[in-house]
Amino acid sequence: MIDTIEKEDPVISEEEAAQYDRQIRLWGLDAQKRLRGSRVLLAGLGGLGAEVAKNLILAGVKGLTLLDHEKVSEESCRAQFLVPVTAQGQNRAQASLERAQNLNPMVEVHADSDKVEDKPDDFFLQFDAVCLTGCSRDLMVRVDQLCSQRDIKVFCGDVYGYYGYMFCNLGREHNYVEEKPKVVKPKGNSNDGPEAKKAKIDPNETTMLKKTSSYCSLKEALEVDWTSEKAKAGMKRTPVDYFLLHVLLKFRTDKGRDPDPQAFAEDSQLLKQIRDDVLEALAVRADLLSDEFVSFCFSEMSPVCAVVGGVLGQEVVKALSQRDPPHRNFFFFDARKGNGVVDYFGPN
Repeated sequence: MIDTIEKEDPVISEEEAAQYDRQIRLWGLDAQKRLRGSRVLLAGLGGLGAEVAKNLILAGVKGLTLLDHEKVSEESCRAQFLVPVTAQGQNRAQASLERAQNLNPMVEVHADSDKVEDKPDDFFLQFDAVCLTGCSRDLMVRVDQLCSQRDIKVFCGDVYGYYGYMFCNLGREHNYVEEKPKVVKPKGNSNDGPEAKKAKIDPNETTMLKKTSSYCSLKEALEVDWTSEKAKAGMKRTPVDYFLLHVLLKFRTDKGRDPDPQAFAEDSQLLKQIRDDVLEALAVRADLLSDEFVSFCFSEMSPVCAVVGGVLGQEVVKALSQRDPPHRNFFFFDARKGNGVVDYFGPN
């Protein structure tokens, strides 16, 4: 039996049925009702956060809380379409509220100007899903471990220049349904020949299959022992972006910020040093990341935010609606290559 996410069975009004008609036709009424009963926390209203907010609001979740203590800067106005150009100096969550709410008045959108690090544990437990952008590694690990104990879905993501990623932890047992073409059993007797005995797929009919997937924690995914035989065997299919993520998260931990275009020369040298330290600590090849990577990880680029935000928002929708196979566990995007890579890091 598919678990329900909502605490109550929400009723879809006629107005909502009309608003979400296309989505209901796409993934069904039950999936839309699960979305309609879900509350989501979105931390970080940069360019990526704005894209995720848009996608969740248009999908029709019950409530979305925008959490951000940062002020609107000139860069925010370039990368983030929810804040007006006249909002510089204002709180980023508050400045995003009006345009976000106007996307879909049926969704309860709230703005919170507190610092996410200052929020107590109980704050995160009131949501069905928590999405963290622009956060430190320590905070993401803390929230992931906390929410996993209460079966709350956790998503993390960031954009660094041409690079972007998302991570999801849907728990040790995430149930969902997948639509598959219906297989028609052959008719006739044994004298009809070998072709008649083969099962055939009917493209006009589908069947819903109930499935379950298991997820590891963010801590497990980031603390892979690369000296183990199992990890070494999987090294070839591990994208270099995974190791780049370690470097960028370490930069954020050490400097309390992301690489700054205004300090390009200084930050480029620091990134190279952190790269050397990280690869040595992980006991992997020192040449995994060439020096050129530093030229492509400064600032949030709007097109990259749109791609990663589209994937991240859709994964939240799939997890809450329990419809269609979700990603396991990372999605990496490199705009220089124009493609994304999905990788799974299972429990050790």
